[in-house]
Amino acid sequence: MKLDAQLNTLTEKAPGYGVPSPVMSKGVNPVLKAYGGKLSHSQYYILETVGGDWLLTTLTHRLQKQEKTVLYAFATPEDAEKFQNLHESSLTITSIPVTHLLFELFALPMIHSIIFMDKPGNLETGVEIYGDELRAAIKQKLQRLQPEPPTIA
Repeated sequence: MKLDAQLNTLTEKAPGYGVPSPVMSKGVNPVLKAYGGKLSHSQYYILETVGGDWLLTTLTHRLQKQEKTVLYAFATPEDAEKFQNLHESSLTITSIPVTHLLFELFALPMIHSIIFMDKPGNLETGVEIYGDELRAAIKQKLQRLQPEPPTIA
């Protein structure tokens, strides 16, 4: 599914989540499209538990003693399988459109970032998109859409 079609789906579903369609189409979608356009694939594969929860990973920086929660998204189902060795696991692989993943990153502050393993067969390097940066970009876009208050002369 192309990015525009993904964004149309998000816009249609947005009112059900309390987000007005105009806010979604004019404020959120342009940012999601910009971020999604920087990635190589229109959909990614993630790992889910038997209960349907996304497999999140907590990473800890040894020196700074900081933790962050990340979601890994893979270019191919084979990469997802290799990453977690699914033959010995109860996890499943699910395909999700890239803009939907980015929207979840925007909506779920408990996820610090998504690491997109963008190159098939390469599980060593990925593209990390930070939730704080994405939320700040969307907030800035929404603020620019606000009408200027009238000035009193």
